[in-house]
Amino acid sequence: MSVPSYPPRQLYYDGKTQPATSGKTFPSIDPSTGRVIGEIHEASTADIDAAIASAERAFPAWSQTPPIARARILQKAAQLLRERNDEIAATETHDTGKAFSETSVVDVATGADVLEYFANLVGGGGLNGETTQLREDAWVYTKKAPLGVALWKSAPCLAAGNTMVYKPSEFTSLHGETLAKIYTEAGLPPGVFNVVHGAGDVGAYLTSHPSVAKVSFTGQVSTGKKVASTAAGDMKYVTMELGGKSPLIILPDVDLDMAVDGAMMANFYSTGQVCTNGTRVFIPKSLKSEFEKRLVEKMQYVRPGPVMDPATNFGPLVSKVHYDKVTGYIRHGIEQDRATLLYGGLDKPKVPKDLEGGFWVQPTIFTDCTDDMRIVREEIFGPVMSILTYDTVDEAVRRANATELGLAAGVFTRDLNQAHRIIDQLQAGITWVNSWGESPAEMSVGGWKQSGVGVENGRRGIEMWVRNKSTLVDMSGSVATAFAKL
Repeated sequence: MSVPSYPPRQLYYDGKTQPATSGKTFPSIDPSTGRVIGEIHEASTADIDAAIASAERAFPAWSQTPPIARARILQKAAQLLRERNDEIAATETHDTGKAFSETSVVDVATGADVLEYFANLVGGGGLNGETTQLREDAWVYTKKAPLGVALWKSAPCLAAGNTMVYKPSEFTSLHGETLAKIYTEAGLPPGVFNVVHGAGDVGAYLTSHPSVAKVSFTGQVSTGKKVASTAAGDMKYVTMELGGKSPLIILPDVDLDMAVDGAMMANFYSTGQVCTNGTRVFIPKSLKSEFEKRLVEKMQYVRPGPVMDPATNFGPLVSKVHYDKVTGYIRHGIEQDRATLLYGGLDKPKVPKDLEGGFWVQPTIFTDCTDDMRIVREEIFGPVMSILTYDTVDEAVRRANATELGLAAGVFTRDLNQAHRIIDQLQAGITWVNSWGESPAEMSVGGWKQSGVGVENGRRGIEMWVRNKSTLVDMSGSVATAFAKL
């Protein structure tokens, strides 16, 4: 297999690529092989200052650009993303390890969908305020104003009239420059979208910068708390989409094949590297044996292998650091938690010889699990399913809610009325019935409890990127006063 190679990825501000003044780079590694496929320029504090200054200079004009004009630019960017879908998806596969069968139909396409959704939303009056007549000659009106310079989540950010400095993960940095160039080609003015690269120190500097008005972060809970704390200290707006340990409850009347398919999608899609994963699968005791039998039978359809092969549907983990973390949890499940290993384990899956240096793990299923096990309590962010049994539905709901996290939850059943009753009791911000994982642009999503603050997507998603101004106008010709002559 030929090793892909990419030119160095530089920073991007003032509408063009810029070399990092730090003189430092870090490697981009193909997770499927463990080999270096490119170098990423690491931003210095001076570089970050320059990118933020670029965004500040661009903000007055961009924020005053009519929403319909902003919409046309974002619609053009969505069109370019779709036209270059396969090229961008191939890069994403080499960068993240996700199989091309996934990136080619999900990653780029959903990004374009979200861009188009918010472009259409603001272009169609989605940023209009409200007007209320208080009296015959007095009105209140509201206006939604952009925040300023923001971090992360470009579609609603730019649609709302903000400018942006984006820091991709240091483990998946190849796409940032590509997206910036597409925005520029679509007509986005210089400085509206900027990219800097680096690790946590770069993110920390960005978050604490006094010129940044909004911080949006996706990641693990512990990091999110630090980011939110720093942002809150300067009264910045924040959106946090953090971790989960989401319950998937299977009811006794379920179509068992459907439940098995749902559980597999909820645990093994994207190699389990999805924050909404339904990793705690609750099954009635009476169905445990048959559910596990069908689950193991269907595991043959999880196909690791060359990530560009259309038949491959299961890739490696994103990095060596993450591989060590996930395998550490699997080892703990076997040796300390002493759960029953139903499938998978610590041995790497069988892949071609040229992939043996990659960060591959087997999709793993533990059964006979209990709520106090570490593999059941903590987010693993990998392809590790825990099967738990229950006697009554009320018990399953109570145990499902017994976590500090509340990102997602779901129910599989033929009884829609019961599904609604259970969903209403589950303490999670994103819920599904007889489905798992779909999160269209039209659906506002966000976590409860320790899993996040604010929402993304949908009509409510745009509200996270504007600030409200309310104005009362009185044209009566007099002012009601308490200080009149007696």
